Amino acid sequence: MAQQIDDDQLVAMLKSPDNREKGYRLLLAKYGSRLYWHIRRIVVAHEDAEDVMQETAINILAGIDKFEQKSSLGTWVYRIATNEALRLLRRRSGIFRSIDSLGETLVEKLEDEAGVDADSAEMLFQKAVLQLPTQQRLAFNLRYYDEMPYEEIAKVTGKNVNTLKTNYHFAVSKIKNYLKENSL
Repeated sequence: MAQQIDDDQLVAMLKSPDNREKGYRLLLAKYGSRLYWHIRRIVVAHEDAEDVMQETAINILAGIDKFEQKSSLGTWVYRIATNEALRLLRRRSGIFRSIDSLGETLVEKLEDEAGVDADSAEMLFQKAVLQLPTQQRLAFNLRYYDEMPYEEIAKVTGKNVNTLKTNYHFAVSKIKNYLKENSL
């Protein structure tokens, strides 16, 4: 049922005090899994992803009355989730480091969380993605995993389409190089 509900109907439900709870459940049914994995690819740890999901939910419910539907509901929700995930990484990075310097820390979290062999092709690929600078990683994840068109990624990230294409191209190139250099 959740996949069949129109986003306009969902927004109307979320804006209605009488239907807000049902609308929220339907929103989670429609977008929850994709959002969780989007967040998880950014923050890596399950617990962190759950925390970001909760903050995202709070922000969605707090901001739904101001949502003007200039973008799709999905794009708006992804933007909130992305901003919350990046906010968590910024808090973790400390005052003197950028979130781009968290690559090794995120790889360590990945290895701690992983249910796969540390030397597997899947793990190697994930490590390669985590080594990317943040903007390249976001562009890559949204394009590769979520199969978003660049125009939608631009709305989620606030970046221009040409910049995103460049970030994606560099990300693919860096991933290929990382895989070549680290393959057995």
